[in-house]
Amino acid sequence: MSGFVFVERCTLKMAISEQKILRTLMQSRDRIAAAAWVLVRDAHAAEDIFQDVVLKALTKEVCFEAEGAVLSWAFITARRGGIDWLRRHRREWTGLDSEILELLEHEWLRETAQHGEPRMEALRACLKKLPARSSRLLQLRYFEGKCCREVAEKLGTELNAVYKRLSRLHHGLRQCIEIRLNELDAKEP
Repeated sequence: MSGFVFVERCTLKMAISEQKILRTLMQSRDRIAAAAWVLVRDAHAAEDIFQDVVLKALTKEVCFEAEGAVLSWAFITARRGGIDWLRRHRREWTGLDSEILELLEHEWLRETAQHGEPRMEALRACLKKLPARSSRLLQLRYFEGKCCREVAEKLGTELNAVYKRLSRLHHGLRQCIEIRLNELDAKEP
């Protein structure tokens, strides 16, 4: 059984509440929106897709047996929403093959199950500590989906400098996240 079923086959004993569905979706907001962003490369469209996922979860005749089923359904729905968005907004598909996307999705779900929310919280905390210039660079590159050449032009700097700064930022964020996760592990009994 898939973990989510249509209402006519769902009993109240099996279903989790709308509050729990909403809480689960909101706690995984970044990951679900990122699943859409991987396809559409547009932060605003990815957020719209996430909002559609939430709306569908609460208004469609579907019920969920567990939080894991909510997330599985949400990732699949976000991916389908991203593909639909691409069909409506882009003339030609330049993204990854659907088989590769399915493999990535499977790996992403496995990774999420292992590390999940603590890693995202650590990333958020590390991002908040960044200087404004570094935050702006990441904003342009990843949230606005600009290529490195466009980022360099926007910031008035050399392309090679953008590559170097991104590399240092990735390395620094990775170290910061690992330190925070290790601190969390040390606090747990």
